[in-house]
Amino acid sequence: MNYDFSQEKNFIHDIIDADLEAGVNDTVHTRFPPEPNGYLHIGSAKAIYINYSTAKKYGGKFNLRYDDTNPAKEDVEYVDSILEDLRWLGAEPDGGIFYGSDYFGKCYEFAVALIKAGKAYVCDLSADEMREYRGTLTEPGRESPYRNRTVEENLDLFERMKNGEFPDGAKTLRAKIDMSSPNLNMRDPAIYRIVHTPHHRQGDKWCIYPLYDYAHPLQDALEGITYSLCSIEFENHRPLYEWVVDNVGECIGGFDPKPMQREFARLNVTYTVMSKRYLRKLVEEKLVDGWDDPRLPTLCGLRRRGVTPSAIFDFVRRAGIAKTFSIVDIELLDHCVREELNQTAERRIAVLDPVKVVITNYPADRTEYFEVRNNPNDEQAGTRLLPFTRELYIDRDDFAEVPPPKFFRLRPGGEVRLMGAYIIRLDEVVKDADGSVTELRCSADLETGNGNPADGRKIKGTIHWLSAAHSAGASVVLYDKLFTIANTGDIPEGKTYDDYLNPDSRKEIKGVKIERSLAAAKPGEAFQFVRTGYFTPDPKNPGVFIRTVTLKDSYKPQ
Repeated sequence: MNYDFSQEKNFIHDIIDADLEAGVNDTVHTRFPPEPNGYLHIGSAKAIYINYSTAKKYGGKFNLRYDDTNPAKEDVEYVDSILEDLRWLGAEPDGGIFYGSDYFGKCYEFAVALIKAGKAYVCDLSADEMREYRGTLTEPGRESPYRNRTVEENLDLFERMKNGEFPDGAKTLRAKIDMSSPNLNMRDPAIYRIVHTPHHRQGDKWCIYPLYDYAHPLQDALEGITYSLCSIEFENHRPLYEWVVDNVGECIGGFDPKPMQREFARLNVTYTVMSKRYLRKLVEEKLVDGWDDPRLPTLCGLRRRGVTPSAIFDFVRRAGIAKTFSIVDIELLDHCVREELNQTAERRIAVLDPVKVVITNYPADRTEYFEVRNNPNDEQAGTRLLPFTRELYIDRDDFAEVPPPKFFRLRPGGEVRLMGAYIIRLDEVVKDADGSVTELRCSADLETGNGNPADGRKIKGTIHWLSAAHSAGASVVLYDKLFTIANTGDIPEGKTYDDYLNPDSRKEIKGVKIERSLAAAKPGEAFQFVRTGYFTPDPKNPGVFIRTVTLKDSYKPQ
């Protein structure tokens, strides 16, 4: 990613600037800690951007660390996809690639140290009983009847938990903090649970697993992370984060540097769902075409749709980095994509709904070539030659037998300019037995070649076209918003996401005619189909082009 992060400025950087000036830290080391239980989405891109750009701004390091402490939900498929997406975004983890599971030995060692210090105990309460004992926001919790076990008994039980003597859910290891704390997260939270499930990296080595709120701060501390930048839902967990670092630190002589957690608002986008659980449901029930369906907010879906990494990070920057809740208009993302592709995408012609045009006064055996620019915004893009022959294709929408008011395209007896070529007049409309138009017979003003308006002819309409003999066939897929409701976080009671799935979110058009050179286009290449939109080849379906965004920009800044 070639971007100058030195000019980035947000409230997190203000905190870091103050810390650096006060000597609290002298380095900046961040991390991105995804759980490998699904594919990354555009919300993940915000977390990646904040952590990566912050490290780059201050000349620090950026780690990737998989939060693989829940073996029941994790898969190697997700592990591989996360690294692929991270590198596609350009956020190379130059501080290293780590796995939370590689710290299981240390986490266990630290838990034993907490038990010896009287700061953790083995509890036999069930999950339901723990919730009951926990209390509420207005009522303090009650101490577990097992809270005052001796250190020796806790050490023995914890080791037996590790050795697999107890079934799932029979016991937990809990931190001994404060059952009357106003913060429910501090009311003796569980830090280890029993799970007899093989781990994708550790196999059957462990049957007890540390919980995130315990494991995560220790992993940060062991890796030398200075700023643990995470989304706002972890703000109430910060006291527990600090308790773990401080109390384990007391047992082992401290951590240097000491990591600090700071929070930012999540990225909420209109017409979009970020729930991995629901995205998995859509995939598993085949309501979408896999995790990389272009309608999904997943990074692989956006990549397949032709969205660029730079446009995604531009979107994150423009959406803003703050602590307050907001919902960002999905049109802003399209605006960022469109703004970039307008400068970089080469122009090509595609006729989505072709109707044949025969130029009756043009020789059947003649082919000539007209030079057209590849991108009017980029002089370096050069030009290409479009072949012109007697038989052409134009888009059916560019013809009207009975035209509406202010229709400046092809009509009986009317003239239009073929983009970059001749002016033609429609002389005859040919129909089949069912009355459908099959052919438009036209005559060309052969004095108007090269499509030069300076020829003196004032023609209001200009349409695109292709030579029938030199075109290729293709299909295009037009994607729209997956949901019909803008704020998917405000669904009425009794309704679900399923009730708002857009039945018209995918439309495939077959029989499209394209420039022959497009047949060799590769996935990831972007093209502006003239007067139609921006498209890219579908990597899963040869001969199919996916619309990335339309030409029309409907985004209006708030």
